[in-house]
Amino acid sequence: MPVALRPSRFQLFRPALAIEQTPHLLFLVRWLLICAGVGLLVGSASAFFLLALDWVTAWREAHRWVIWLLPVGGFIIGASYHYLGQSVVKGNNLLIDEIHNPRQIIPLRMAPLVLFGTLATHLFGGSAGREGTAVQMGGTLADQLTRLLGLRPRDRKILLIAGISAGFASVFGTPLAGAVFGLEVFLIGSIRYDAIVPSFLAAVCADLVTKAWGVGHTAYPQLAVPPITAGTLLLTVGCGILFGLTARGFATLTHRLTRVFGRIAYPPLRPVVGGVLVALAVAALGTTKYIGLGIPTIVAAFQAPLPPQDFLLKLALTALTLGCGFKGGEVTPLFFIGAALGSALAVVLPLPVALLAAMGFVAVFAGAANTPLACTFMGLELFGASAGVYLALACAAAYLFSGHTGIYSAQVIGHAKHLRFGREQGRQLGEISAHRKKS
Repeated sequence: MPVALRPSRFQLFRPALAIEQTPHLLFLVRWLLICAGVGLLVGSASAFFLLALDWVTAWREAHRWVIWLLPVGGFIIGASYHYLGQSVVKGNNLLIDEIHNPRQIIPLRMAPLVLFGTLATHLFGGSAGREGTAVQMGGTLADQLTRLLGLRPRDRKILLIAGISAGFASVFGTPLAGAVFGLEVFLIGSIRYDAIVPSFLAAVCADLVTKAWGVGHTAYPQLAVPPITAGTLLLTVGCGILFGLTARGFATLTHRLTRVFGRIAYPPLRPVVGGVLVALAVAALGTTKYIGLGIPTIVAAFQAPLPPQDFLLKLALTALTLGCGFKGGEVTPLFFIGAALGSALAVVLPLPVALLAAMGFVAVFAGAANTPLACTFMGLELFGASAGVYLALACAAAYLFSGHTGIYSAQVIGHAKHLRFGREQGRQLGEISAHRKKS
Protein backbone atom coordinates (compact mmCIF):
# COMPACT_ATOMS: atom_id res chain seq x y z
CA MET A 1 0.00 0.00 0.00
CA PRO A 2 1.63 3.29 -1.12
CA VAL A 3 2.46 5.84 1.52
CA ALA A 4 0.80 9.26 1.02
CA LEU A 5 3.35 12.03 0.63
CA ARG A 6 2.87 15.24 2.57
CA PRO A 7 2.64 18.26 0.31
CA SER A 8 5.47 20.73 0.64
CA ARG A 9 4.93 24.14 2.22
CA PHE A 10 5.34 25.76 -1.21
CA GLN A 11 2.63 23.49 -2.70
CA LEU A 12 0.26 24.47 0.11
CA PHE A 13 0.67 28.18 -0.58
CA ARG A 14 0.98 28.03 -4.37
CA PRO A 15 -2.77 28.51 -5.09
CA ALA A 16 -2.95 31.47 -2.73
CA LEU A 17 0.20 32.94 -4.27
CA ALA A 18 -1.25 32.58 -7.77
CA ILE A 19 -4.50 34.23 -6.74
CA GLU A 20 -2.65 37.13 -5.12
CA GLN A 21 -0.39 37.80 -8.10
CA THR A 22 -3.04 37.49 -10.82
CA PRO A 23 -4.35 41.07 -10.45
CA HIS A 24 -0.80 42.41 -10.62
CA LEU A 25 -0.13 40.46 -13.79
CA LEU A 26 -3.34 41.70 -15.39
CA PHE A 27 -2.53 45.27 -14.35
CA LEU A 28 0.95 44.98 -15.86
CA VAL A 29 -0.26 43.53 -19.17
CA ARG A 30 -3.08 46.07 -19.45
CA TRP A 31 -0.86 49.07 -18.85
CA LEU A 32 1.93 47.68 -21.00
CA LEU A 33 -0.46 47.69 -23.95
CA ILE A 34 -1.83 51.14 -23.10
CA CYS A 35 1.61 52.65 -22.55
CA ALA A 36 2.93 51.16 -25.76
CA GLY A 37 0.21 53.15 -27.53
CA VAL A 38 1.04 56.26 -25.51
CA GLY A 39 4.73 55.83 -26.28
CA LEU A 40 4.08 55.48 -30.00
CA LEU A 41 1.90 58.59 -30.14
CA VAL A 42 3.97 60.80 -27.87
CA GLY A 43 7.38 59.60 -29.07
CA SER A 44 6.41 60.27 -32.69
CA ALA A 45 5.04 63.70 -31.82
CA SER A 46 8.22 64.58 -29.91
CA ALA A 47 10.39 63.41 -32.81
CA PHE A 48 8.52 65.68 -35.22
CA PHE A 49 8.68 68.55 -32.76
CA LEU A 50 12.43 68.22 -32.18
CA LEU A 51 13.18 68.05 -35.91
CA ALA A 52 10.96 71.05 -36.60
CA LEU A 53 12.54 72.96 -33.72
CA ASP A 54 16.03 72.32 -35.08
CA TRP A 55 14.90 73.58 -38.48
CA VAL A 56 13.32 76.83 -37.26
CA THR A 57 16.32 77.52 -35.01
CA ALA A 58 18.75 77.07 -37.89
CA TRP A 59 16.60 79.23 -40.17
CA ARG A 60 16.40 82.02 -37.58
CA GLU A 61 20.15 82.04 -37.04
CA ALA A 62 20.67 82.23 -40.81
CA HIS A 63 18.12 85.07 -41.16
CA ARG A 64 18.50 87.12 -37.99
CA TRP A 65 16.40 89.97 -39.37
CA VAL A 66 13.35 87.82 -38.56
CA ILE A 67 13.73 88.82 -34.90
CA TRP A 68 12.21 92.20 -35.79
CA LEU A 69 9.04 90.29 -36.68
CA LEU A 70 8.77 88.91 -33.14
CA PRO A 71 5.86 91.26 -32.31
CA VAL A 72 4.03 89.99 -35.41
CA GLY A 73 4.65 86.41 -34.34
CA GLY A 74 3.46 87.33 -30.87
CA PHE A 75 0.17 88.65 -32.23
CA ILE A 76 -0.38 85.49 -34.27
CA ILE A 77 0.30 83.29 -31.23
CA GLY A 78 -1.82 85.45 -28.94
CA ALA A 79 -4.72 85.56 -31.40
CA SER A 80 -4.62 81.81 -31.99
CA TYR A 81 -5.01 81.13 -28.28
CA HIS A 82 -7.53 83.93 -27.76
CA TYR A 83 -9.87 82.76 -30.52
CA LEU A 84 -9.13 79.02 -30.65
CA GLY A 85 -7.48 78.02 -27.40
CA GLN A 86 -9.28 79.62 -24.47
CA SER A 87 -9.92 76.17 -23.02
CA VAL A 88 -6.24 75.17 -23.13
CA VAL A 89 -4.43 78.44 -22.43
CA LYS A 90 -3.39 77.22 -18.96
CA GLY A 91 -1.04 74.69 -20.57
CA ASN A 92 0.86 72.53 -18.09
CA ASN A 93 -1.27 73.82 -15.25
CA LEU A 94 -4.38 72.45 -16.97
CA LEU A 95 -2.83 68.97 -16.98
CA ILE A 96 -1.97 69.24 -13.29
CA ASP A 97 -5.48 70.48 -12.49
CA GLU A 98 -7.00 67.51 -14.32
CA ILE A 99 -4.87 65.09 -12.32
CA HIS A 100 -6.06 66.61 -9.06
CA ASN A 101 -9.70 67.20 -10.08
CA PRO A 102 -10.69 65.37 -13.26
CA ARG A 103 -13.41 67.23 -15.15
CA GLN A 104 -13.21 66.70 -18.89
CA ILE A 105 -10.91 65.23 -21.53
CA ILE A 106 -8.09 67.62 -22.50
CA PRO A 107 -9.16 69.16 -25.84
CA LEU A 108 -7.10 67.74 -28.68
CA ARG A 109 -6.48 71.26 -29.97
CA MET A 110 -3.95 71.77 -27.17
CA ALA A 111 -1.36 69.68 -29.02
CA PRO A 112 -1.30 71.54 -32.36
CA LEU A 113 -1.71 74.93 -30.69
CA VAL A 114 1.25 74.53 -28.35
CA LEU A 115 3.32 72.96 -31.15
CA PHE A 116 2.61 75.90 -33.46
CA GLY A 117 3.04 78.47 -30.70
CA THR A 118 6.41 77.09 -29.59
CA LEU A 119 7.81 76.79 -33.11
CA ALA A 120 6.69 80.35 -33.87
CA THR A 121 8.26 81.62 -30.64
CA HIS A 122 11.60 80.07 -31.57
CA LEU A 123 11.37 81.07 -35.24
CA PHE A 124 10.93 84.75 -34.44
CA GLY A 125 13.46 84.85 -31.61
CA GLY A 126 11.77 84.37 -28.25
CA SER A 127 13.63 82.87 -25.31
CA ALA A 128 11.80 79.68 -24.36
CA GLY A 129 12.26 75.95 -23.99
CA ARG A 130 10.62 72.76 -25.20
CA GLU A 131 9.57 70.77 -22.14
CA GLY A 132 6.21 72.50 -21.82
CA THR A 133 5.36 71.67 -25.41
CA ALA A 134 6.32 68.01 -25.13
CA VAL A 135 4.51 67.59 -21.81
CA GLN A 136 1.35 69.24 -23.12
CA MET A 137 1.40 67.16 -26.29
CA GLY A 138 2.07 64.04 -24.24
CA GLY A 139 -0.75 64.65 -21.79
CA THR A 140 -3.19 65.64 -24.53
CA LEU A 141 -2.49 62.69 -26.82
CA ALA A 142 -2.57 60.23 -23.93
CA ASP A 143 -5.87 61.63 -22.64
CA GLN A 144 -7.55 60.99 -25.98
CA LEU A 145 -7.29 57.28 -25.16
CA THR A 146 -9.54 57.79 -22.11
CA ARG A 147 -12.72 57.88 -24.13
CA LEU A 148 -11.49 55.36 -26.71
CA LEU A 149 -10.70 52.76 -24.04
CA GLY A 150 -13.52 53.71 -21.68
CA LEU A 151 -11.19 54.34 -18.75
CA ARG A 152 -12.52 55.24 -15.31
CA PRO A 153 -11.54 58.55 -13.62
CA ARG A 154 -9.01 56.73 -11.42
CA ASP A 155 -7.32 55.24 -14.48
CA ARG A 156 -7.51 58.56 -16.33
CA LYS A 157 -5.31 60.17 -13.69
CA ILE A 158 -2.72 57.47 -14.21
CA LEU A 159 -2.97 57.90 -17.98
CA LEU A 160 -2.32 61.64 -17.71
CA ILE A 161 0.72 61.01 -15.54
CA ALA A 162 1.99 58.48 -18.08
CA GLY A 163 1.49 61.00 -20.90
CA ILE A 164 3.43 63.68 -19.02
CA SER A 165 6.24 61.19 -18.33
CA ALA A 166 6.33 60.15 -21.99
CA GLY A 167 6.55 63.73 -23.21
CA PHE A 168 9.32 64.70 -20.84
CA ALA A 169 11.35 61.53 -21.41
CA SER A 170 11.17 61.68 -25.20
CA VAL A 171 12.07 65.35 -25.58
CA PHE A 172 15.21 65.10 -23.41
CA GLY A 173 16.17 61.45 -23.96
CA THR A 174 16.00 60.74 -20.21
CA PRO A 175 13.45 57.98 -19.54
CA LEU A 176 14.21 57.63 -15.82
CA ALA A 177 13.94 61.35 -15.18
CA GLY A 178 10.83 61.53 -17.34
CA ALA A 179 9.11 58.78 -15.42
CA VAL A 180 9.87 60.32 -12.04
CA PHE A 181 8.95 63.81 -13.27
CA GLY A 182 5.44 62.65 -14.13
CA LEU A 183 5.07 61.08 -10.68
CA GLU A 184 6.52 64.03 -8.80
CA VAL A 185 5.46 67.22 -10.57
CA PHE A 186 1.80 67.60 -9.60
CA LEU A 187 2.09 67.08 -5.83
CA ILE A 188 4.96 68.73 -3.96
CA GLY A 189 6.56 66.44 -1.41
CA SER A 190 4.72 63.29 -2.47
CA ILE A 191 4.80 60.65 -5.18
CA ARG A 192 1.84 58.69 -6.47
CA TYR A 193 3.08 55.10 -6.41
CA ASP A 194 0.02 53.52 -8.03
CA ALA A 195 1.18 55.15 -11.28
CA ILE A 196 4.81 54.11 -11.05
CA VAL A 197 4.63 51.16 -13.46
CA PRO A 198 2.64 52.99 -16.19
CA SER A 199 4.85 56.05 -15.80
CA PHE A 200 8.06 54.10 -16.38
CA LEU A 201 6.54 52.05 -19.20
CA ALA A 202 5.32 55.15 -21.05
CA ALA A 203 8.59 57.02 -20.55
CA VAL A 204 10.74 54.16 -21.84
CA CYS A 205 8.44 53.44 -24.80
CA ALA A 206 8.27 57.10 -25.86
CA ASP A 207 12.04 57.50 -25.62
CA LEU A 208 12.58 54.38 -27.73
CA VAL A 209 10.11 55.58 -30.37
CA THR A 210 11.75 59.01 -30.62
CA LYS A 211 15.17 57.43 -31.06
CA ALA A 212 13.73 54.96 -33.60
CA TRP A 213 12.78 57.97 -35.74
CA GLY A 214 16.49 58.84 -35.79
CA VAL A 215 16.21 61.87 -33.52
CA GLY A 216 19.18 62.43 -31.24
CA HIS A 217 19.75 64.55 -28.16
CA THR A 218 22.53 66.82 -26.95
CA ALA A 219 25.49 64.89 -25.52
CA TYR A 220 26.99 66.19 -22.29
CA PRO A 221 30.33 65.19 -20.72
CA GLN A 222 30.57 62.31 -18.27
CA LEU A 223 31.98 64.00 -15.20
CA ALA A 224 35.20 63.27 -13.37
CA VAL A 225 34.59 64.48 -9.83
CA PRO A 226 36.84 65.16 -6.83
CA PRO A 227 36.77 62.92 -3.75
CA ILE A 228 33.89 63.56 -1.37
CA THR A 229 35.07 65.47 1.68
CA ALA A 230 33.43 67.66 4.31
CA GLY A 231 34.62 70.70 2.39
CA THR A 232 33.23 69.64 -0.99
CA LEU A 233 29.91 68.67 0.59
CA LEU A 234 29.58 72.06 2.29
CA LEU A 235 30.39 73.81 -0.97
CA THR A 236 27.80 71.69 -2.77
CA VAL A 237 25.07 72.51 -0.26
CA GLY A 238 26.00 76.20 -0.46
CA CYS A 239 25.74 76.10 -4.25
CA GLY A 240 22.42 74.29 -3.96
CA ILE A 241 21.07 77.10 -1.76
CA LEU A 242 22.14 79.68 -4.35
CA PHE A 243 20.59 77.64 -7.16
CA GLY A 244 17.33 77.37 -5.20
CA LEU A 245 17.18 81.12 -4.63
CA THR A 246 17.84 81.66 -8.34
CA ALA A 247 14.98 79.31 -9.20
CA ARG A 248 12.73 81.19 -6.81
CA GLY A 249 13.71 84.46 -8.43
CA PHE A 250 12.96 83.14 -11.92
CA ALA A 251 9.54 81.80 -10.94
CA THR A 252 8.62 84.98 -9.06
CA LEU A 253 9.70 87.27 -11.91
CA THR A 254 7.83 85.21 -14.52
CA HIS A 255 4.60 85.24 -12.51
CA ARG A 256 4.89 88.98 -11.81
CA LEU A 257 5.45 89.76 -15.48
CA THR A 258 2.44 87.60 -16.33
CA ARG A 259 0.33 89.74 -14.00
CA VAL A 260 1.76 92.97 -15.45
CA PHE A 261 1.00 91.95 -19.02
CA GLY A 262 -2.39 90.67 -17.86
CA ARG A 263 -3.42 94.31 -17.40
CA ILE A 264 -3.52 94.67 -21.17
CA ALA A 265 -7.20 94.07 -21.84
CA TYR A 266 -6.84 92.50 -25.28
CA PRO A 267 -4.76 89.30 -24.83
CA PRO A 268 -3.24 89.13 -28.37
CA LEU A 269 -1.55 92.48 -27.72
CA ARG A 270 0.37 91.16 -24.71
CA PRO A 271 2.98 89.20 -26.70
CA VAL A 272 3.14 92.09 -29.19
CA VAL A 273 4.36 94.46 -26.48
CA GLY A 274 6.61 91.78 -25.02
CA GLY A 275 7.95 90.95 -28.48
CA VAL A 276 8.97 94.56 -29.04
CA LEU A 277 10.85 94.57 -25.73
CA VAL A 278 12.63 91.28 -26.44
CA ALA A 279 13.60 92.37 -29.97
CA LEU A 280 14.99 95.66 -28.69
CA ALA A 281 16.93 93.83 -25.96
CA VAL A 282 18.47 91.45 -28.49
CA ALA A 283 19.43 94.39 -30.73
CA ALA A 284 21.00 96.20 -27.79
CA LEU A 285 22.97 93.13 -26.73
CA GLY A 286 24.14 92.48 -30.28
CA THR A 287 23.91 88.69 -29.91
CA THR A 288 21.35 85.92 -30.17
CA LYS A 289 22.96 83.69 -27.53
CA TYR A 290 20.24 84.53 -24.99
CA ILE A 291 17.23 83.61 -27.15
CA GLY A 292 15.92 80.24 -28.25
CA LEU A 293 17.12 77.18 -26.38
CA GLY A 294 20.69 78.37 -25.93
CA ILE A 295 22.20 74.88 -26.31
CA PRO A 296 25.63 76.11 -27.56
CA THR A 297 26.05 78.27 -24.44
CA ILE A 298 24.95 75.40 -22.18
CA VAL A 299 27.61 73.16 -23.75
CA ALA A 300 30.22 75.91 -23.43
CA ALA A 301 29.46 76.23 -19.71
CA PHE A 302 31.05 72.82 -19.10
CA GLN A 303 34.30 73.79 -20.79
CA ALA A 304 35.31 77.13 -19.24
CA PRO A 305 33.82 79.65 -16.78
CA LEU A 306 31.18 81.89 -18.32
CA PRO A 307 30.72 85.56 -17.46
CA PRO A 308 28.21 86.07 -14.62
CA GLN A 309 25.86 88.22 -16.71
CA ASP A 310 25.01 85.24 -18.93
CA PHE A 311 22.64 83.61 -16.46
CA LEU A 312 21.04 86.95 -15.51
CA LEU A 313 20.34 87.95 -19.11
CA LYS A 314 18.88 84.54 -19.96
CA LEU A 315 16.72 84.65 -16.84
CA ALA A 316 15.37 88.10 -17.68
CA LEU A 317 14.67 87.41 -21.36
CA THR A 318 12.99 84.07 -20.65
CA ALA A 319 10.78 85.53 -17.93
CA LEU A 320 9.81 88.34 -20.30
CA THR A 321 9.12 85.99 -23.22
CA LEU A 322 6.94 83.61 -21.23
CA GLY A 323 5.39 86.28 -19.03
CA CYS A 324 3.98 88.21 -21.98
CA GLY A 325 2.35 85.15 -23.52
CA PHE A 326 4.77 83.43 -25.91
CA LYS A 327 4.72 79.63 -25.81
CA GLY A 328 7.37 77.06 -24.94
CA GLY A 329 8.81 75.47 -21.86
CA GLU A 330 10.87 76.79 -19.00
CA VAL A 331 13.16 73.82 -18.49
CA THR A 332 15.86 74.28 -21.15
CA PRO A 333 16.22 77.99 -20.25
CA LEU A 334 16.53 76.84 -16.63
CA PHE A 335 19.30 74.48 -17.76
CA PHE A 336 21.00 77.48 -19.35
CA ILE A 337 20.55 79.65 -16.25
CA GLY A 338 21.81 76.96 -13.88
CA ALA A 339 24.74 75.82 -16.02
CA ALA A 340 25.85 79.41 -16.67
CA LEU A 341 25.62 80.31 -12.98
CA GLY A 342 27.47 77.16 -11.92
CA SER A 343 30.13 77.77 -14.55
CA ALA A 344 30.64 81.35 -13.36
CA LEU A 345 31.12 80.10 -9.78
CA ALA A 346 34.18 78.13 -10.89
CA VAL A 347 36.17 81.38 -10.77
CA VAL A 348 35.75 81.59 -6.98
CA LEU A 349 35.10 78.00 -5.87
CA PRO A 350 37.64 75.13 -5.81
CA LEU A 351 35.43 72.72 -7.72
CA PRO A 352 35.71 71.65 -11.38
CA VAL A 353 33.85 73.90 -13.79
CA ALA A 354 32.04 70.95 -15.41
CA LEU A 355 30.79 69.71 -12.04
CA LEU A 356 29.53 73.16 -11.03
CA ALA A 357 27.81 73.58 -14.39
CA ALA A 358 26.16 70.17 -14.04
CA MET A 359 24.98 70.92 -10.51
CA GLY A 360 23.47 74.20 -11.65
CA PHE A 361 21.97 72.54 -14.72
CA VAL A 362 19.80 70.18 -12.66
CA ALA A 363 19.46 72.08 -9.37
CA VAL A 364 17.92 75.31 -10.68
CA PHE A 365 15.37 73.19 -12.50
CA ALA A 366 14.79 71.16 -9.32
CA GLY A 367 14.05 74.31 -7.36
CA ALA A 368 11.82 75.90 -9.99
CA ALA A 369 9.79 72.76 -10.77
CA ASN A 370 9.87 71.30 -7.23
CA THR A 371 11.07 67.97 -8.62
CA PRO A 372 14.36 67.10 -6.86
CA LEU A 373 14.20 63.36 -7.52
CA ALA A 374 13.49 63.72 -11.24
CA CYS A 375 16.34 66.21 -11.56
CA THR A 376 18.72 63.91 -9.71
CA PHE A 377 17.86 61.09 -12.10
CA MET A 378 18.33 63.45 -15.02
CA GLY A 379 21.80 64.32 -13.76
CA LEU A 380 22.69 60.63 -13.48
CA GLU A 381 21.45 59.93 -17.01
CA LEU A 382 23.19 62.93 -18.60
CA PHE A 383 26.43 63.22 -16.61
CA GLY A 384 27.08 59.77 -15.16
CA ALA A 385 26.75 58.15 -11.76
CA SER A 386 30.10 59.33 -10.44
CA ALA A 387 28.66 62.78 -9.71
CA GLY A 388 25.50 61.40 -8.12
CA VAL A 389 26.16 62.58 -4.56
CA TYR A 390 26.97 66.13 -5.65
CA LEU A 391 23.98 66.36 -7.97
CA ALA A 392 21.55 64.92 -5.42
CA LEU A 393 22.68 67.27 -2.64
CA ALA A 394 22.50 70.32 -4.90
CA CYS A 395 19.00 69.36 -6.07
CA ALA A 396 17.78 68.71 -2.53
CA ALA A 397 19.11 72.03 -1.22
CA ALA A 398 17.70 73.94 -4.19
CA TYR A 399 14.30 72.30 -3.70
CA LEU A 400 14.25 73.32 -0.05
CA PHE A 401 15.40 76.92 -0.54
CA SER A 402 13.12 77.69 -3.49
CA GLY A 403 10.33 77.58 -0.90
CA HIS A 404 6.67 77.25 -1.77
CA THR A 405 7.09 78.87 -5.17
CA GLY A 406 7.53 77.37 -8.62
CA ILE A 407 6.90 77.64 -12.32
CA TYR A 408 3.70 75.52 -12.10
CA SER A 409 1.08 77.44 -10.14
CA ALA A 410 -1.32 74.46 -10.12
CA GLN A 411 1.06 72.31 -8.06
CA VAL A 412 -0.47 71.26 -4.74
CA ILE A 413 1.62 71.00 -1.58
CA GLY A 414 1.38 67.40 -0.44
CA HIS A 415 3.92 67.82 2.35
CA ALA A 416 5.21 71.24 3.34
CA LYS A 417 8.94 71.82 2.95
CA HIS A 418 9.10 72.91 6.59
CA LEU A 419 6.79 72.40 9.55
CA ARG A 420 6.49 76.17 9.94
CA PHE A 421 4.58 76.28 6.66
CA GLY A 422 2.36 73.29 7.42
CA ARG A 423 -0.77 75.45 7.12
CA GLU A 424 -0.08 75.71 3.38
CA GLN A 425 -0.37 71.95 2.95
CA GLY A 426 -3.08 70.93 0.49
CA ARG A 427 -3.11 74.33 -1.26
CA GLN A 428 -1.99 75.26 -4.75
CA LEU A 429 1.08 77.44 -5.28
CA GLY A 430 -1.01 79.97 -7.20
CA GLU A 431 -3.43 80.25 -4.30
CA ILE A 432 -0.58 80.77 -1.84
CA SER A 433 1.00 83.41 -4.07
CA ALA A 434 -2.28 85.29 -4.36
CA HIS A 435 -2.73 85.20 -0.57
CA ARG A 436 0.78 86.57 -0.01
CA LYS A 437 0.10 89.37 -2.46
CA LYS A 438 -3.05 90.42 -0.62
CA SER A 439 -1.37 90.31 2.79
